[in-house]
Amino acid sequence: MTRPNELGELMLDPDEAQRKMDQWAAGLEEKAQRYAAAQERTEELRLTATSSDGAVKVTVGADGGVTALEFGNKARTYPMEELSRQILATMHQAQGGIAGKVAEVMQESLGDEDQETRELMIGTLRSRFPEIEEEEPTASEPPPPPPPPSASTPPPQAPRERRHEAPDDEGNSPW
Repeated sequence: MTRPNELGELMLDPDEAQRKMDQWAAGLEEKAQRYAAAQERTEELRLTATSSDGAVKVTVGADGGVTALEFGNKARTYPMEELSRQILATMHQAQGGIAGKVAEVMQESLGDEDQETRELMIGTLRSRFPEIEEEEPTASEPPPPPPPPSASTPPPQAPRERRHEAPDDEGNSPW
């Protein structure tokens, strides 16, 4: 920012005014390059988490999107519901590190510059991807498969459909 009489001095010395404007423009260009480098490094970030039993491994980018999903042999033994839970828990574990990694990149690239913007951005990331403080409980061993039916056991029959009628005084009928 210029002092009240500094602007008048710059107008009297056009060469000094040009030098100040060039210096200001160079500072803006340097700042833009630092921000572009920080953005590029952030876009390259990958965070990986593995479930405690090694059944699921998830890699996410800085935007939280899954970039890789791998399964260990143990994943084959889980029922689909449990495998789904493991995938989501492991994904959330990986996403929980995003804010910290982005903060590191910004600190390395920008130093102490523009703290207000950085705090806003990191706060948004922390609210979207909270850190997982305690490890998700591991899945219990899946139950053994049911024994194959023997030739003397009749095939199971489908359950009969039950009709439930509401008492007349409840007024549930639209008619």
